Amino acid sequence: MAKFLQISSSLLTLLVLLTSTAISFSPIAAAAKPKSHDGFSRRLSPATLRLKKEKLSHLRFYFHDIVSGPNPTAVQIVRAPPTANLSSTGFGMLAMIDDPLTAGPKPTSKLVGRAQGIYGSASLNDVGLLMALNFAFVEGKFNGSTLSVMGRNAVMSPVREMPVIGGSGVFRFARGYAQARTRTFNPRTGDAVVEYNVYVFHY
Repeated sequence: MAKFLQISSSLLTLLVLLTSTAISFSPIAAAAKPKSHDGFSRRLSPATLRLKKEKLSHLRFYFHDIVSGPNPTAVQIVRAPPTANLSSTGFGMLAMIDDPLTAGPKPTSKLVGRAQGIYGSASLNDVGLLMALNFAFVEGKFNGSTLSVMGRNAVMSPVREMPVIGGSGVFRFARGYAQARTRTFNPRTGDAVVEYNVYVFHY
């Protein structure tokens, strides 16, 4: 009888172990657990980061690209010979910028941020710039937040559209697009004022 009870107890233990193993490998159990890859990532619920309903914001400001005078905000850092010297589009030129963003088109308008990054001439056949920049805001509820833009800017077109690929601060998880319209351009100095309308989803 004691031997029978010992065998039964062993079978019961084995059965519990097999059941636990089967449950741990079942699809339902796997779905219930946070997924991890290589031990350094996991899936989270948006509520974990206190993310609320997504909002759509429209921002309008003016981008002042100043290449002339004693205090330029756009400085050429590369001009690849011989393409940039011979090309009518300036192909191969690269500039670093720290352009003011203002609430109105005049340079004396209220400063709301700065456009910091690079643009380069990336087209052989027309004036097409590759833009890679951050809009760093310094005003109101957006102070300290940024939006990142990367895309093609065909500067001779009346309206150009570039994707917003991310952001920080208020604009975490941002996505959207920016429309650029040249308001003034001085062919003698190269200085320009560009109106930006940015439409962005964020939390």
